[in-house]
Amino acid sequence: MTRHNAPMPDDLRHFIRAKHHPARAVACPHCDAHEHQPCTTPAGRRRMPAPHPQRISAWARTSACCPACQVEPGIECHLDGWPLHDGAVHPQRQTEAERSLT
Repeated sequence: MTRHNAPMPDDLRHFIRAKHHPARAVACPHCDAHEHQPCTTPAGRRRMPAPHPQRISAWARTSACCPACQVEPGIECHLDGWPLHDGAVHPQRQTEAERSLT
């Protein structure tokens, strides 16, 4: 059997990844899944059908401004000067990130 190691064209790669949640573009802080790889169970044996909430928060933090606390992409959301627990983001920021996809 012959194996070809030719690179995949970018337009084909984009078509394949278009079915996945955009949060897969960042690494998962919960299960340590790499970028563009699915989240796994804690033991790493099974792939999850959807990304972990922590990964969705990380994606929203890197891709959208927060209307609630007025921070730029890449900066953690805060409440009264204190960062939100466990890297969470305000629901408005997550909505803003999802809105930027359309």
